[in-house]
Amino acid sequence: MPRRGENIFKRKDGRWEARYIKGYDVSGKAIYGYCYGKTYSEAKEKVLDVKVQLAQHLSPAAGKSRQKFSYYCDKWLDYHKASVKPSTYAKYATSLDRHIKPALGSCHPSALSTDMVELFKNELLIKEGLSAKTVRDILMVLKMVIQFTRKSIPGTMQEIDIIYPKMQKQEMRVLTRREQETLVIYLESDMDLCKFGVYLALATGLRIGELCALRWKDISLENRTVTISATVQRIKNFGNANDKKTTLYFGTPKSDSSIRTIPLTGRTLTLCKQFMPPIADTFILTGTTGFMDPRTLQYRFQHYMKDCSLEGVHFHTLRHTFATRCVEVGFETKSLSEVLGHANTSITLNRYVHSSIELKRENMSKLSAVGF
Repeated sequence: MPRRGENIFKRKDGRWEARYIKGYDVSGKAIYGYCYGKTYSEAKEKVLDVKVQLAQHLSPAAGKSRQKFSYYCDKWLDYHKASVKPSTYAKYATSLDRHIKPALGSCHPSALSTDMVELFKNELLIKEGLSAKTVRDILMVLKMVIQFTRKSIPGTMQEIDIIYPKMQKQEMRVLTRREQETLVIYLESDMDLCKFGVYLALATGLRIGELCALRWKDISLENRTVTISATVQRIKNFGNANDKKTTLYFGTPKSDSSIRTIPLTGRTLTLCKQFMPPIADTFILTGTTGFMDPRTLQYRFQHYMKDCSLEGVHFHTLRHTFATRCVEVGFETKSLSEVLGHANTSITLNRYVHSSIELKRENMSKLSAVGF
């Protein structure tokens, strides 16, 4: 008979067997190790030596933890709920619920490995067909959860190398000057508040959420500026089960640098004077105290593009077009970065500056001065 709580037994062959937990498999089930001795004392002494050796590599918390990886995913998400914006929380939760937990959540943390993460990455890219950027965002969440788990149960997890997929630089659609002129003529003919808003985005590089959140009080005719301090986003709803899947979130922009003041050109200022109402607290796109859903603006924008026979144009194309026009006229990079609301100039140069064929041709023509 075993001594109570010691897991030491006398076998049929006369030897004593001492059992201990040396780890857990991918499902969280305990994996046992065994020590043998001719006597009870010998088996106990051997198993104590093994446990001491394990303790040198595993903390007491690690040895006792039988929680699966999904448990730590939920704990990490709950830990960050109060410290991040609802839109960020929704992105984290979506990555965990749709991808990370279904694929890796049933594993015990000690079973997670670099190979498992690499296989997970390849399934996202190949089987699910997600873009490299989307997979990179999911892996960044996974990395943060792994770091949190490692701190929660130190000594348990293997060192895991996460290799992010290489992102191919995609050339964004930018309106040519002729296409831009076509769009402007269309917007200015029979212009209403929504068309004015689209023109304003083209002339300032506003994001769609920033435009939906813009009030007339944010425009100063005296200072000839527009101030960006809010945004509207549609995010996943984490309320009751009977609620809609998504909800509109009105809050501050995506980063501190996105809160900015942009000078207005004379042409834009003239249109502002034309449409500005007596009550400055109303929203620009609606003319009321209620803001427009970005989905509604997207729908109307696509209708405008169809009328102008412009293909492959999304609302964000206006932002890229604005940045490109600024570069073409010799806009100073630091100023452009601040107008766009970027944290640094590298984002502006790498993502939003697109040299048009006209600008390339103009610069190539300068080579004639040196004999080419």
